[in-house]
Amino acid sequence: MQLLRPRQWIKNLLVFAAPAAAGVLDEREHLVHSAVVFAAFCLAASGTYCLNDAADADADRLHPHKRHRPVAAGLVAPSSARALGVVLLAAGIALAALSGEGAAAAVVACYVVLTTAYTYRLKHIAVIDIVVVSAGFVLRAVAGVVGTEVPISDWYLIVASFGSLFLVAGKRAAELSLEDATGHRRSLEDYSESFLLLVQAVALGVTLMAYCLWAFEKSDLAGSWFPWFEASIVPFTALLLRYALAHRTGRYTSIEDVVLRDRHLQAIAVVWVACLAAGVYVVGTPPLST
Repeated sequence: MQLLRPRQWIKNLLVFAAPAAAGVLDEREHLVHSAVVFAAFCLAASGTYCLNDAADADADRLHPHKRHRPVAAGLVAPSSARALGVVLLAAGIALAALSGEGAAAAVVACYVVLTTAYTYRLKHIAVIDIVVVSAGFVLRAVAGVVGTEVPISDWYLIVASFGSLFLVAGKRAAELSLEDATGHRRSLEDYSESFLLLVQAVALGVTLMAYCLWAFEKSDLAGSWFPWFEASIVPFTALLLRYALAHRTGRYTSIEDVVLRDRHLQAIAVVWVACLAAGVYVVGTPPLST
């Protein structure tokens, strides 16, 4: 189970984001489709982690936290990890195909190809590495509605893309502060703290602008007595700023650590989700779109 990294499955919840924003997650068909794709991404992601741990065993032994991973610690043979990884990757694609939509299986297959290339080559190339990891988040974000009749708005794609870039740049900045950072991740040799802060600032600006435009557009469609979507802008902004601050404190080095351990961030997230839920499911916003 350590090798599969179930804590990181929280990232796959992005599969539910688009159908939730479109107001169709309470419909059985969309809920089941999203749940199957979520499980498929969990299998595929765990397969990627197996291959990654087998490939990075030597470098992980130099990392203060990653050295405890099963392969780096000598608890699981690299060959066994690779074999399990291949099986899980194939199972993820197969399960996505069972959702009844070939497009969903194609998205998971793209994720598998992208992450495998990242594991063996792309993670060593500065800038490309953070773009590829961000693309993995975007694929999750669109997978929940691929092959369905729910459209994905341009604003949603922009928020997903640049929001992902913001998250990954923050993770890299936290890794850069670790002792012997370049010893366990070669691409960090080309990064500086100021550059990663620049990437975060640009990504944060675009994300907030796109989210604001999306919120105002949805509010016009809703015509509610209370501007739930506009109100969600405040906790959404606080959520991103809290994430940036959490990494700057040095207590967290991964995205899942921030999400699972920072209680203030969790409280802000609850307020944000409540505003969106009120706008989407209580008021309603025809026609359906994310």
